[in-house]
Formats: sequence, C-alpha cells, structure tokens
Amino acid sequence: MSTALVILAAGMGTRMNSDLPKVLHKIAGAPLLVHAMKSGAAVEPEKLVVVAGHGAELVSKAAKAWDDRAEVVLQEEQKGTGHAVLMARDALADFEGDVIVLYGDTPFIQPETIERMAEARAKHDVVILGFEPEDPARYGRLIMEGDQLQRIVEYKDASAAERAITLCNSGLVAADAKVLFELLDQVGNDNAAGEYYLPDIVAIAQERGLSATAVTCDPAETLGVNARAELAEAEALFQARARAEALENGVTLQAPETVFFAHDTYVGRDTVIEPNVVFGPGVTIESGAEIRAFSHLEGCHVSQGAQVGPYARLRPGAELAEKVRIGNFVEVKNAVLDEGAKVNHLSYIGDATVGAATNIGAGTITCNYDGVLKHRTEIGNHAFIGSNTMLVAPVKVGNRAMTGSGSVITKDVEADALAVARARQENKPGFASKLYDMLLAKKAKRDAAKAAEKSEGNQ
Repeated sequence: MSTALVILAAGMGTRMNSDLPKVLHKIAGAPLLVHAMKSGAAVEPEKLVVVAGHGAELVSKAAKAWDDRAEVVLQEEQKGTGHAVLMARDALADFEGDVIVLYGDTPFIQPETIERMAEARAKHDVVILGFEPEDPARYGRLIMEGDQLQRIVEYKDASAAERAITLCNSGLVAADAKVLFELLDQVGNDNAAGEYYLPDIVAIAQERGLSATAVTCDPAETLGVNARAELAEAEALFQARARAEALENGVTLQAPETVFFAHDTYVGRDTVIEPNVVFGPGVTIESGAEIRAFSHLEGCHVSQGAQVGPYARLRPGAELAEKVRIGNFVEVKNAVLDEGAKVNHLSYIGDATVGAATNIGAGTITCNYDGVLKHRTEIGNHAFIGSNTMLVAPVKVGNRAMTGSGSVITKDVEADALAVARARQENKPGFASKLYDMLLAKKAKRDAAKAAEKSEGNQ
C-alpha cells in the first residue's frame, strides 16, 4: 500500500518568542521539521505534504532542502489540526493509499513507531498513536475495548473512571486517504476555540461503523516543543540518546556529557572522542580515529586511524585520509589530505590538496581568497612546507619539494625543488641601541609636554 505523509507545520509558536517559525528551531543541527521528516521516511512515502502557515516561505525552503519532493501547502488561518490536514486534500487529490499525519514540532517519533502504525492500518480504518505518560492529567484519554478504540475523551470532559485511564492521545493519525478526508468533512467546530480537531474523526468513524485502534510508543517520543525550555529539554534528550548509542556501538567517550552530536553524525567503532568535542551536521568518522579535546567538526570525513586536535576545526569539505594528523589550532576547509599527511600546529588549509606523507609546518596558510574568488593550492606527496609559509593560490608545489620558513610562495614549485621567497636578512651593528635611545628621548619629550599641559590646566 502506498503511503503519504502530511506534516503539520503551520503553528506560529508564540511561546518561542521568536521571529523564526517554531518548526525551524534546531535540535542537533537540524530543524524540528527535518526530524519529523526523517522519522516519516521509514515508510518510504510516495507523497510528502507539509502544511505551513507562519513563515511559510522559510518552512518551504527548509522542507525542500531536505527532500525536494516535499509539497508545501498553506494554511492561511489556523483553525485547528483537522482544518490543517484538510489543506493537504488538493495535493493528495490523485493519491490512493494511506496517509500518516505527523507534527512538525514533535521530533522524536521513532521510525519503528511509524512502521507499526502503518502495519496496524492493514486491519483498521483509523489508527491513533497512544502513550502512557507519568502524569497523564492534561491529555485526552483513549478508551479501548480489546484492540478497538471506542472514543477519545478530553480530560475536562472525562468521568472519574475515564480519568483513571493512563493511555493518552498523541494526536498522530493514520488512515486511508479517502476515508480520512471524508471523516474530516464531518468534523465540526462546536467548541470553545471554534476549531476543527483531528482526533474527532474517531467518534465519527465509530458512527459510520468503521474500525479504529491505537498503537503505543514510549512517552519520550511524543515530546512536543513549544517553548525555549522545551527546546533545551529536547536537545538534552537527543544528546543523551546519541551518546548512549555511540557507547553501545563501541565508541569511547571519555566524558560523554561534554560531547555533542548532530542529527546525522556517524562514528565508527574503536574511535576515541575526548572531552568537549562538538559535531556539526554532515560528519563521518571511520573506525579507530581519535578526536581530541575541544575540537569542532562539520561537513567532513575522517578516515581510519586519523587524529584530529586538540583545539582543531574541520569545516565542510575537509577530507582526511588514513593516518592523517591535524593538530592544535589547525583549521581545514574544503581540502583533501592524503594518507599520512600532517598539519600539526597553528595552520589554515583551505581549498587545497595535500599529498601523502607531506608535512605542513606551523603557521602555514593557504591564501585562497583574493577578495572576489577562491583559488586552490595543490601540494604533492612527501613535500615539506616550512613554518610560516604563505601559499598564495592558485599555486602548485610538486612531489618532494620544500619551502623555506617564512616564504611567500606565489609561483609553482617543481618536484624536488627548494623554494625560498623572503627578503635577505641584514644585521646593522649598534643600530638597536641607537634606535632604543631615540625612542626613549621621544617618550620623555611627550611626557614633558603632557605634564606642562596638565599644569596649565590646574592654574
């Protein structure tokens, strides 16, 4: 059976106190909306519809950046969750199959949970996702008889016996597309808020003799994000899970609570991660690497046996081959370093290729930007770049070539050559003492003038 996802992302998020749409606030480097989209990807949806409202243009951009198949529809007036789903009707006009409704501000629904909802749809017309929280007081209750969901009762309307029920409504729904929209057409707004509520389809389904059921999930999956405090709570929950998963997968975290992962970080077994390491999006670390303390990695690939840090920064496009060494206060951006290359101290390697077993001396900079365009530096195998070398791109240094310390290299250096590009040193005997005496005299004259000016001002 084909599946379509409808993700509700129209809320303004007033409690966020932000100009940014609520669903675009990030956890682990990805918007809340993207987390929901990733969860829904488990059922390989044929169609993906995002219902946007506040900040629709930004929401659309984020959705399409993650999945260019996403179709964004507009809910101009927010009239409840049922009304929001109806906005997807035209986008699904030619679709035949199941619709699963997710929420863009509920980032932790697990793919396995969505798969179980899809499986339950094979036996029932409507499937609701339920959960059992520690404190169920404010949630609507799911009234079950066997595997049949009889009705959903809001807490304020529930009897004492119904309030004793701990199975609660998360709001997520799965149903056949045709059935879903037929049921929504019958949902009314006779309530205090004057809104159309998606869960009301259960009672209507029962009236029509249709079958409804509920599947359950861990309460942590249903955590919604409506305020900054909840965003922080969600970040902490994600990081705790990611750290536990890394440890389970054979990664050594010396101080787990200080390591921060992105939503898509991959780390191979037997990698050692020291304290205070931060991963941005798009990082892959192969087995047996070492990421030392206070390093920041984003959009990069680190191969087996490589060492990064401490205090290193790998930016997008950094590709480290096996046994590469990136040392303290080194920044690498859009550069490929072949096997065994070393950049150990205080250097910037950007828009460059560094050959196998090449050594980059301390203070080396690839001068890649001319103020308008970026240019590339190419360094061959087994080269030696002397400390404080400026490589002014575009420039090439051949295999086994060397540069003298303090050189500014503006021309290609052929293989096996030594390039020295610096002014000749001149020593002038006694000049330092003369210069020092001259500077002291200037200082004394300046101090005397200030004292005289101050004296006149006090008269």
